[in-house]
Amino acid sequence: MIPDSHKDLLEKPIHAVLTTLMADGQPQSSVIWISYDNGLIQLSSILGRQKDRNMRRDPRVTLLLLDPEDSYHWMEIRGEITAITEVGALEHIDRLTRRYTDHERFYGGYAAAERQERETRVTYTVTPRKVIVYPKSS
Repeated sequence: MIPDSHKDLLEKPIHAVLTTLMADGQPQSSVIWISYDNGLIQLSSILGRQKDRNMRRDPRVTLLLLDPEDSYHWMEIRGEITAITEVGALEHIDRLTRRYTDHERFYGGYAAAERQERETRVTYTVTPRKVIVYPKSS
């Protein structure tokens, strides 16, 4: 579903904007780290955060990826959360940390180790349903 012309936006460590829906229908956006494998996108958050509550209540999400080197090269992915798990979530956030930073681990590397005691990491899988790209691929 992702055109070859825009797969680079998922392969490079580009920050994505995740938009979820609040209970009253108001959009809520967050800048996030993502991973991409076998046509699925995964992201990480913390149990109980606003985006966690939004995605559990309404699985519809939008991801926007904008090439920082060319603002006319972007992709919008409309999809839905098709899996939510705590299993392997620490390993996933560590992989994302290595992808986006110079740190080996999230807790005790990028973020304070003490946070791990207070937070429950969760991994969400986004299945794309519609992809809009600019410039349009041929």
